[in-house]
Amino acid sequence: MLDLIIYSFLLLEGGDMLVPVEFKGVSKWVRVPKTDDAYNYSEFLQGVLVKFSLPGSTNLVLMDSAGVEVDSDIFDELLKSSQVSFSVFTEECSDNNVAGSSSEAPSSLELSPSPASEGSSSGSDTTIILESTKARKRQLIEGPPDSNTARNIVRAALYSKPDGDQVFKEYEKTNCLSDTTRRKMVNIIVADMVESHGRIPPVSVRIMYALGITTLFPNLKDPDSKNGYEHFYDHQSGSGYLAWRLKTVQRNSTEEMKKSKSAFQDSPKTLRNLCSNARQLSGDECKEAMSLMRHSTDMKLVKEKMKVTFEHRQKVIQDPATASSVLDLFPRFLDTPGLIDQDFTMLFGEEVSGKFLVKWPTFFKPRIIKDCKNLSQSTELDELLVSSHGDSDEGVWDCELAAILLLLHLLPPTSKGRKSSKISTSDAAHHLLKFMKVGGSMETFLKAGTTQPFLLCVGERKNIIQSFYIVLDQKVIPCVTQTGVAAFDELFKAHFVFAVSYDEALHNFYTFIQTTVYGIDVGSVKESPRVREIRARILHSTV
Repeated sequence: MLDLIIYSFLLLEGGDMLVPVEFKGVSKWVRVPKTDDAYNYSEFLQGVLVKFSLPGSTNLVLMDSAGVEVDSDIFDELLKSSQVSFSVFTEECSDNNVAGSSSEAPSSLELSPSPASEGSSSGSDTTIILESTKARKRQLIEGPPDSNTARNIVRAALYSKPDGDQVFKEYEKTNCLSDTTRRKMVNIIVADMVESHGRIPPVSVRIMYALGITTLFPNLKDPDSKNGYEHFYDHQSGSGYLAWRLKTVQRNSTEEMKKSKSAFQDSPKTLRNLCSNARQLSGDECKEAMSLMRHSTDMKLVKEKMKVTFEHRQKVIQDPATASSVLDLFPRFLDTPGLIDQDFTMLFGEEVSGKFLVKWPTFFKPRIIKDCKNLSQSTELDELLVSSHGDSDEGVWDCELAAILLLLHLLPPTSKGRKSSKISTSDAAHHLLKFMKVGGSMETFLKAGTTQPFLLCVGERKNIIQSFYIVLDQKVIPCVTQTGVAAFDELFKAHFVFAVSYDEALHNFYTFIQTTVYGIDVGSVKESPRVREIRARILHSTV
């Protein structure tokens, strides 16, 4: 968790409110007047001017603790739906910050000292206003590198990521960084560099970030080199930790793009057009919506803000440099059931979204059970057939999940060439479903390390499941409806919502679900002969 100053509201008689406001490192409580059931933005700003003894003609810019500018149209709604602290700075400071003309650290970036700032020896809490737009960062690096500006860019980059505060804590404690923490810092900084300046950032940008590291963390500076930051980036040789990490990111993103153009055509990773008329936000409006729903306890408001930020979220997901951060940028997936279905519906529409729940129980399930009776029998297959009928209290799985696993027996994993070994259907099933007994350790399942989502089933026994979760990138997303069919429906949709490729062992299985059940990319997606054979058999079968 970031070292940010966090306060609670103080509600007063008459409906007024007290909120904390910080200006240039000084924090004070300021009254927010309430007029006609709405908190008055202009009177609040006047109160800020009085509290900090500023001239009445001063133009203020108000930001929340996440660094998002707060305008009058969002002020009342934000206060009523969340607990936030505010920071203010003058428009003059803001203009100087964008132009990068001042040699001193601009007030809009450094409102109070960082634990790792030069000369700092205390571990005081910090409020950082993060510069998040690419345009501002590009403007900041124009001209000769300035150490204060560079330091603020690096600080903002580290504070924008969940693990960034660990870098500050370790440096504050030891006055140096371990190899592990240094690698973590470099990864975060390069990700920020690529996000703001593209896969091949200019040399001036690389120098700016390297200078920022050694300015923010003086003990990391090499006293025997010309500039002190050459071990992070040496523009003459093109070497250093930042340069090496950039090469890895560039190589991985190039391979990913080649992969997406060939093997992943018409797959969950394919960029698709929005199938919805919902208005989409961009720029500052989008950032305000993201900030608002982070704090809100109103689920209806959260779902509405998720709708209007859908296109921005898809851009994050489709960019290899930022895709892994989507659950950090939109954490409400982790505590608000139904958001996966909402995003999938915005991609494909209501009709496609509802096909699995409509067709599977009455059409596909009985035909798949019937067809599996003709397979070579095994103990595992026999147990699934018994379980799928729901006739046994000792069934190996919930009856709905058993029928889904039977489809995997019809479409087992295949080897991908001579050097690739084929795994068993039983092993492939563990890539799809995992069981945890009630009271078990969730941490065990989160350490699996797979990027492909799987369904975690929690219950007393496998045939009595009480709750379902989708696990993706070692994070847990609760399913909206606690039935096997509905949970699997969300699991499949998660692949498209987060643009995650199918697990290789489940490729035929998921491709059948995609084309035959949901009707997505029929005739254009690459299908194996086995998928086509089973589709023909099922669609022509009678019960």
